[in-house]
Amino acid sequence: MADTRQRLIDGAIETLRERGITGTSARTIAATAGVNQALVFYHFGSVPELLKQACLAATEARVRPFQARMEQVRSLRELLDLGRHLHAEERATGNVTVLAQFLAGAQTDPALAEATSAALHLWIDALERTLDRLLAGSPVAELADIPGLARAVAAAFIGLELFEGVDPAGGQAALDALDRLALLAEVVDDLGPVARRALRAKLRRSTA
Repeated sequence: MADTRQRLIDGAIETLRERGITGTSARTIAATAGVNQALVFYHFGSVPELLKQACLAATEARVRPFQARMEQVRSLRELLDLGRHLHAEERATGNVTVLAQFLAGAQTDPALAEATSAALHLWIDALERTLDRLLAGSPVAELADIPGLARAVAAAFIGLELFEGVDPAGGQAALDALDRLALLAEVVDDLGPVARRALRAKLRRSTA
């Protein structure tokens, strides 16, 4: 029974990858999974419900191994390097295509939008914890809204994953720009105590 559910979840992801959201139906999912079409409704009740569970299950499977690697990151540049690695893997496995299809379907399907948002927050929560740890004690942390920054970084990477499909050079340039920003944050952290106090005062005045 559990094996059939998993085959349907895997079949839903593969169907999205190969056919897109408009070509995904109970019939095409069942064909990909190699099961009877009626089992979609037996196990999930509807195609949208299957897609919701597939979205969350696929994301959880991707986030889990990267959480441990995020915990080992010691700088923003290391975090960006990990992001680059993840970015390359997601493109190579076709997961960027799947994400694009979920995002497209979410524009008109509130239930799918909710599931896609919940899946993305698995990444955002892990990223927020990592940024909070890396920026602890940094003058940057006094200016940055860490939860907002985590969402901005996640949104930036989603945009880059989609953008790179039409402009690979532009996507690479954007990643390089993020790398320079990470380097700038490291430079700030290496300032002496007098310079750090001056920077904190400047930041407070600029945000007052």
